[in-house]
Amino acid sequence: MTRDEHFQAPGPKRILALDGGGLRGIVTLAYLQRVEDLLRARMGGSDEFRLADYFDLIAGTSTGAIIAAGLARGMSVQEITDIYFKLGREVFYKSMWRKGILRARYSHKKLTTHLKAVLGEDTTLGSNELKTGLLVVTKRMDTGSPWVLGNNPKGIFFEAPHDGEWLANKNYPLWRVVRASTAAPSFFNPEQITISEALGQQQAVGEFVDGGVSPFNNPTLQAFIYATVKGHKVNWDTGADQMMVVSIGTGRGDPSKDPTWIMAKGAVQALLSLMDDASALVETIVQWLSTGQTHRIIDREMGDLAEDSIGGKPQFTYARYDLSLMRDKVDQLKPGISDEHLSNLTVMDEPENMQLLHDLAAQDAQNAIDDQHFPKVFDLK
Repeated sequence: MTRDEHFQAPGPKRILALDGGGLRGIVTLAYLQRVEDLLRARMGGSDEFRLADYFDLIAGTSTGAIIAAGLARGMSVQEITDIYFKLGREVFYKSMWRKGILRARYSHKKLTTHLKAVLGEDTTLGSNELKTGLLVVTKRMDTGSPWVLGNNPKGIFFEAPHDGEWLANKNYPLWRVVRASTAAPSFFNPEQITISEALGQQQAVGEFVDGGVSPFNNPTLQAFIYATVKGHKVNWDTGADQMMVVSIGTGRGDPSKDPTWIMAKGAVQALLSLMDDASALVETIVQWLSTGQTHRIIDREMGDLAEDSIGGKPQFTYARYDLSLMRDKVDQLKPGISDEHLSNLTVMDEPENMQLLHDLAAQDAQNAIDDQHFPKVFDLK
């Protein structure tokens, strides 16, 4: 289907949501490879099959936005994985002149070069080169508000008004939108996007940073809101047999054992803890809204909320996959990893971790992701 058909054709509808997490996005890609393999087999086994054929909306925050944009453009998971390994080594090059206090730790210019090469320098958010729906979460710091940028052609900001009050979202360069979502404070400089340049008015330029510093580092709930709240003009039907949401994380560690590089930085540690709390809240609400076979125990009081749907019935079928970096789980996958190395696996900017993280996630995915998690009612017709 074309992008417009993905948005406008009758349901059921399928949504893919990808978390932020820096270079731990390689975990996401390992799970996605398993998802792509299963769905390709279900859809006939063609080498031409892409996740953009199956999912009607692919949402991403930060590193998830990079992967989401690549998938929406029609790339295979393996193609993105190959690029991701190269990007990690070349972009996250540590320099003694960059400490992340007075200057960003990494050059945004290198990241920009990679994004332009992968997504196309002239490709826009509204380009027909995007094969399906795309949603990118970023945050505009000069107004303090999360921005959710999607390519729904019926969206209120997709086209520009006649009075030129704002520029059409469809004309935003795709690489710039994705770069904005990945501009993690202290890691990369903010990204600027021109919002308005109406005649007789001062040009308005927004200052954007990583969507992970909004409540939607896990964009699952935001994707559901985008697909169903009338103001977004997507207006998809809800119900366990009308909508499926697949959510994939970037790995979660033991919150009581933060990496040593932030232990002395209480403010940073508190911010990361707040981000974890926001992600946990998103998972709680999403499980409360849905039904599915992958619900995890929220806590001993709430359980997994599998039989406690809001309004008495689930709004969608839900599957969530993420790599536990807790000692007991990792030992099941690969015994012998030291405590120091295990703790270091949770950092977001260490290229040396990527291969091990990918191997752990790929191994876990074989057992965690089951063909039965994708009900046949959602098969392509």
